[in-house]
Amino acid sequence: MKRNTTPVYYGDYLQLDKILGAQSLQSKHYGDPAHDEMLFIIVHQVYELWFKQILHELNAVISVFNQRQIPDQSLIEVVHRLQRINQIQQLLNDQISVMETMTPQQFLSFRDYLVPASGFQSIQFKRLEISLGLKREFRIDFDKQSFYNRLSQDDRELLEALESKPSLFELVEQWLARMPLLIKDEFAFWQHYKQAADASLQADRKIILSNDTLTAKEQQQELNDLTATEENFAALFDKTAYQKLNDEGTFRLGHEAMMALLFIKQYPEEPIFNLPFQLITALTDIDEKLTIWRYRHAMMVQRMLGTKIGTGGSSGHHYLKKTTESNRIFTDFFNAASFLLPKDMLPALPNSVKQYFGFYK
Repeated sequence: MKRNTTPVYYGDYLQLDKILGAQSLQSKHYGDPAHDEMLFIIVHQVYELWFKQILHELNAVISVFNQRQIPDQSLIEVVHRLQRINQIQQLLNDQISVMETMTPQQFLSFRDYLVPASGFQSIQFKRLEISLGLKREFRIDFDKQSFYNRLSQDDRELLEALESKPSLFELVEQWLARMPLLIKDEFAFWQHYKQAADASLQADRKIILSNDTLTAKEQQQELNDLTATEENFAALFDKTAYQKLNDEGTFRLGHEAMMALLFIKQYPEEPIFNLPFQLITALTDIDEKLTIWRYRHAMMVQRMLGTKIGTGGSSGHHYLKKTTESNRIFTDFFNAASFLLPKDMLPALPNSVKQYFGFYK
């Protein structure tokens, strides 16, 4: 590695003159500048800088998954980059506490000068959502209608082009579906798994029926919930039934991908599944952190504006609260826990299979 031949000066390298000179208060055009507008600008500028880094990491991950074959060495780097994204998200969530040091009246001292600017117009955040897998068809109705309304023509064209490219969700789904590990030699895992699952569900039904602390209404509700879980379990072993639930939105992952996901999550300690399990965990963490960010953002907006509309014309807190649960991406990774069984109920892997999963003969 060569050393630099030209001296580098700290401020020049970071272009601090541009960064530190980029805080122009809108309130100063209408009278005395609002003191807290500086905080508002800097917090959002920092968000955008971190969004840029997240996109930098995310695009590298997508490039790896856009290949037909993914070497283990590449998967190690992917997991590392996803974990870095997760740590950045933690910073973004913590940053809301800094914003909340501003009182509602301090925010109102400059808020009306920002109309019609809105977080809707953060192109980097929209790129992040689309790249992860939150494309237009998966958004709540209000979000579908307003997604492009407040954007410039160039920004609309950029995002529409991105919508046509495979997202990380789609690429990971294809990767899971390609895993050839569901049947090895004469060991049919799913036949054994179904027997164990049926036994587990029957035990759950007995617990509900014998629970004297439940009222009749509570017992019926728990039985209804169990019946729904049983139907979802049954669909795992019936591709037609699974496809129906997939079409209805109960599942987003295709059948092959879901089965591979469950296999990995059931046996994460097997060496061959260690990196895939870390990958699944990292994506689950990213979706969780994104959901927490949406929730905290919604609570902050309610704290600042109550039921007032947002600066961009949205319904403010009400809209943000709806997106918290609705605009999820890797929900199937969370809900897969519904199908996991205790270790002592899982079918034992034959030695030939364990040797195959352990990379030795």
